[in-house]
Amino acid sequence: MKENKIPVTVLSGYLGAGKTTVMNHVLNNKDGLKVAVIVNDLSELNIDAGLIQDGGGLSRTEEKLVEMSNGCICCTLREDLLKEVEKLAKENRFDYILIESTGVGEPVPVAQTFTYIDEDQGIDLSQFCRLDCMVTVVDAYRFWHDYASGETLLDRRQAVGTDDTREVADLLIDQIEFCDVLLLNKCDLVAEEELAELEGVLRTLQPRAKFIRTSRGRIDPKEILNTSLFDFEAASRSAGWIREMEAPAHTPETEEYGIASFVYERAKPFHPERLMAWMENWPEEIVRAKGIVWLASRNDYAQTLSQAGPSIQFGPAGLWAAALPEAEREALLQETPELAEAWHERYGDRINKVVFIGIEMDRGQLTEALDGCLLTDGELEQDWSLLGDAFPKAADELMEAGKRP
Repeated sequence: MKENKIPVTVLSGYLGAGKTTVMNHVLNNKDGLKVAVIVNDLSELNIDAGLIQDGGGLSRTEEKLVEMSNGCICCTLREDLLKEVEKLAKENRFDYILIESTGVGEPVPVAQTFTYIDEDQGIDLSQFCRLDCMVTVVDAYRFWHDYASGETLLDRRQAVGTDDTREVADLLIDQIEFCDVLLLNKCDLVAEEELAELEGVLRTLQPRAKFIRTSRGRIDPKEILNTSLFDFEAASRSAGWIREMEAPAHTPETEEYGIASFVYERAKPFHPERLMAWMENWPEEIVRAKGIVWLASRNDYAQTLSQAGPSIQFGPAGLWAAALPEAEREALLQETPELAEAWHERYGDRINKVVFIGIEMDRGQLTEALDGCLLTDGELEQDWSLLGDAFPKAADELMEAGKRP
């Protein structure tokens, strides 16, 4: 028996990328589909909803527009989104649901809304909807400007609340790394060579998605409606850094426009002061970095490093398996053969493993500089707890307080 579930497409993308323009074009060329539209707009004026209504693509008799104001689908309005989608689906009047997410929203929580049962609300959207396609719209004209700005959403007065400290570059990366289709919009405003370089970078950041160049949001609706492209697990693992990290081997090659990626991997810890000095002079040619760091002064805890443009996040990821109580460690090793196979006789699972993606990176020079931040053979035999460490300690201290005996 064929499932009769309403397909859903979600449009994500930073403010001004052109999501509403894309939506207007789709609504005006929807080929007879009855479409319910949900617009999530943080502004009090609901400008996006107004544009959709004025665009003539919305017929009150055939379609329905739901405006969700002054909140963000991915956080404060998730409960409302659940209820609204369930209500629309149960009306049995629509062929499709099209959602325009807020420009400061992250796509993963929206996808989770359609993938998992909400125990609090008792709503399981997967019973009557299927998430068909996650679309991210990227502004080809302003991408590098926004990416390199170093600004937070608070700086731009675009934050969801006073505790929303996200940086613009991190948000752009979150939206790019989780999608099925990436629409590179406003291509008519960018020279071909610059456009090709940008597309090359984005394809390295997001190798799985289907790329479509657009101008003024004009696309064939069939590219984002009824595609059957969405797969949560595949989308979750589609980021370029994950692909690079999990690849059994990587052969360096000369990429067009100098775009390349590699994994830096060493079974030696970093000296905290030397690593801090290197990070304070972060090479501009690195566009994206992500991975696990072993800091000698914090030997029990793995640290995560995540960089997007000027935004660099560094903090504890949790205990190394080697630092767990013996019974837990042995149980984990039995459950995880690959961890046991890579186990170091002295250091266990402790390792530095970071993916670097960049333009015109000098891999040899970068590797040499990072190697210079590792402990020397002499330092390996000293007391690591005496090493100077200027990295923020609050998060580590919090984890230490909660550490099991």
